[in-house]
Amino acid sequence: MAKNDKISTSGGSDLGQNPFGALGGLNLPSAPAPAASQSTSAHQSTNTQPAAGGSERDQPNRNRGRVDIRRSTAGRGGKTVTVVDGFVGIGLPEKEQLAKTMQKVCGCGGTVKDGRIEIQGDKRDAIAKVLSDAGFRPVMAGG
Repeated sequence: MAKNDKISTSGGSDLGQNPFGALGGLNLPSAPAPAASQSTSAHQSTNTQPAAGGSERDQPNRNRGRVDIRRSTAGRGGKTVTVVDGFVGIGLPEKEQLAKTMQKVCGCGGTVKDGRIEIQGDKRDAIAKVLSDAGFRPVMAGG
Protein backbone atom coordinates (compact mmCIF):
# COMPACT_ATOMS: atom_id res chain seq x y z
CA MET A 1 0.00 0.00 0.00
CA ALA A 2 1.48 3.32 -1.06
CA LYS A 3 1.86 6.21 1.37
CA ASN A 4 -0.77 8.36 -0.38
CA ASP A 5 -3.41 5.61 -0.72
CA LYS A 6 -6.26 6.39 1.65
CA ILE A 7 -9.14 4.14 2.62
CA SER A 8 -12.53 5.79 2.65
CA THR A 9 -14.33 5.69 6.00
CA SER A 10 -17.67 6.81 4.58
CA GLY A 11 -18.90 3.22 4.30
CA GLY A 12 -18.55 3.04 0.54
CA SER A 13 -17.69 -0.07 -1.41
CA ASP A 14 -14.27 -0.33 0.28
CA LEU A 15 -15.78 -1.15 3.69
CA GLY A 16 -18.94 -2.94 2.63
CA GLN A 17 -21.54 -0.94 4.55
CA ASN A 18 -21.84 2.10 6.78
CA PRO A 19 -22.99 1.06 10.28
CA PHE A 20 -24.10 4.62 11.07
CA GLY A 21 -25.97 5.21 7.82
CA ALA A 22 -29.42 4.53 9.35
CA LEU A 23 -28.93 7.22 11.99
CA GLY A 24 -29.04 10.00 9.41
CA GLY A 25 -32.82 9.83 8.95
CA LEU A 26 -33.78 9.84 12.65
CA ASN A 27 -33.66 13.65 13.13
CA LEU A 28 -31.27 13.40 16.08
CA PRO A 29 -29.83 16.62 17.54
CA SER A 30 -26.41 17.49 16.19
CA ALA A 31 -24.87 18.31 19.59
CA PRO A 32 -25.93 17.95 23.22
CA ALA A 33 -27.35 21.00 24.99
CA PRO A 34 -24.89 22.89 27.21
CA ALA A 35 -24.67 21.29 30.67
CA ALA A 36 -24.57 24.65 32.47
CA SER A 37 -28.03 25.70 31.31
CA GLN A 38 -29.52 22.30 32.18
CA SER A 39 -28.07 22.22 35.69
CA THR A 40 -29.09 25.82 36.36
CA SER A 41 -32.68 25.26 35.32
CA ALA A 42 -32.88 21.99 37.24
CA HIS A 43 -31.40 23.63 40.36
CA GLN A 44 -33.90 26.49 40.19
CA SER A 45 -36.88 24.20 39.81
CA THR A 46 -35.98 21.95 42.77
CA ASN A 47 -34.80 24.64 45.17
CA THR A 48 -37.82 26.76 46.07
CA GLN A 49 -36.29 28.46 49.11
CA PRO A 50 -33.13 30.55 48.75
CA ALA A 51 -30.37 29.61 51.14
CA ALA A 52 -29.70 32.16 53.85
CA GLY A 53 -26.26 33.69 53.60
CA GLY A 54 -25.30 32.38 50.15
CA SER A 55 -25.69 29.55 47.71
CA GLU A 56 -24.77 25.92 48.21
CA ARG A 57 -21.76 26.30 45.92
CA ASP A 58 -20.20 28.93 48.22
CA GLN A 59 -20.03 26.49 51.16
CA PRO A 60 -17.59 23.60 50.72
CA ASN A 61 -18.40 20.07 51.75
CA ARG A 62 -17.49 19.89 55.44
CA ASN A 63 -16.54 16.20 55.46
CA ARG A 64 -14.00 15.76 52.67
CA GLY A 65 -11.76 13.39 54.57
CA ARG A 66 -8.49 13.28 56.42
CA VAL A 67 -5.29 14.72 54.99
CA ASP A 68 -1.84 14.37 56.54
CA ILE A 69 0.42 17.39 57.05
CA ARG A 70 4.07 16.58 57.70
CA ARG A 71 7.41 18.34 57.70
CA SER A 72 10.12 16.87 55.50
CA THR A 73 13.76 17.61 54.72
CA ALA A 74 14.69 14.37 52.92
CA GLY A 75 16.43 14.87 49.57
CA ARG A 76 16.27 18.66 49.71
CA GLY A 77 19.72 19.58 50.95
CA GLY A 78 18.51 20.32 54.48
CA LYS A 79 15.71 22.63 53.35
CA THR A 80 12.38 22.12 55.12
CA VAL A 81 9.13 21.70 53.22
CA THR A 82 5.62 21.01 54.44
CA VAL A 83 4.02 18.08 52.61
CA VAL A 84 0.27 17.59 52.44
CA ASP A 85 -0.93 14.21 51.19
CA GLY A 86 -3.67 11.65 51.64
CA PHE A 87 -6.23 13.41 49.44
CA VAL A 88 -9.10 11.15 48.40
CA GLY A 89 -11.48 11.99 45.59
CA ILE A 90 -10.06 15.28 44.33
CA GLY A 91 -8.30 15.86 41.05
CA LEU A 92 -5.14 17.65 40.04
CA PRO A 93 -6.84 21.00 39.23
CA GLU A 94 -8.32 21.25 42.73
CA LYS A 95 -4.97 20.33 44.31
CA GLU A 96 -3.29 23.05 42.26
CA GLN A 97 -5.91 25.55 43.41
CA LEU A 98 -5.38 24.53 47.05
CA ALA A 99 -1.60 24.83 46.61
CA LYS A 100 -2.01 28.31 45.15
CA THR A 101 -4.16 29.36 48.13
CA MET A 102 -1.62 27.91 50.57
CA GLN A 103 1.22 29.77 48.84
CA LYS A 104 -0.65 33.07 49.13
CA VAL A 105 -1.51 32.53 52.80
CA CYS A 106 2.02 31.42 53.72
CA GLY A 107 3.83 33.90 51.49
CA CYS A 108 6.11 31.27 50.02
CA GLY A 109 6.48 28.93 47.06
CA GLY A 110 5.18 25.45 46.54
CA THR A 111 4.18 22.81 44.02
CA VAL A 112 2.05 19.74 43.42
CA LYS A 113 4.15 16.59 42.91
CA ASP A 114 2.97 12.98 42.67
CA GLY A 115 -0.48 13.79 44.05
CA ARG A 116 0.77 15.68 47.10
CA ILE A 117 1.22 19.38 47.80
CA GLU A 118 4.66 20.64 48.85
CA ILE A 119 4.98 24.10 50.41
CA GLN A 120 8.38 25.63 51.17
CA GLY A 121 9.19 26.06 54.85
CA ASP A 122 7.54 24.82 58.03
CA LYS A 123 4.06 26.28 57.60
CA ARG A 124 1.96 23.48 59.11
CA ASP A 125 -0.35 25.70 61.18
CA ALA A 126 -1.27 28.04 58.32
CA ILE A 127 -1.78 25.10 55.96
CA ALA A 128 -4.02 23.35 58.51
CA LYS A 129 -6.22 26.48 58.62
CA VAL A 130 -6.53 26.58 54.81
CA LEU A 131 -7.43 22.88 54.69
CA SER A 132 -10.00 23.24 57.48
CA ASP A 133 -11.63 26.11 55.61
CA ALA A 134 -11.76 23.90 52.49
CA GLY A 135 -13.62 21.18 54.39
CA PHE A 136 -10.76 18.74 55.00
CA ARG A 137 -9.72 17.30 58.36
CA PRO A 138 -5.98 18.08 58.67
CA VAL A 139 -3.87 15.81 60.86
CA MET A 140 -0.30 16.64 61.87
CA ALA A 141 1.76 13.57 61.07
CA GLY A 142 5.35 12.99 62.05
CA GLY A 143 7.57 15.38 63.98
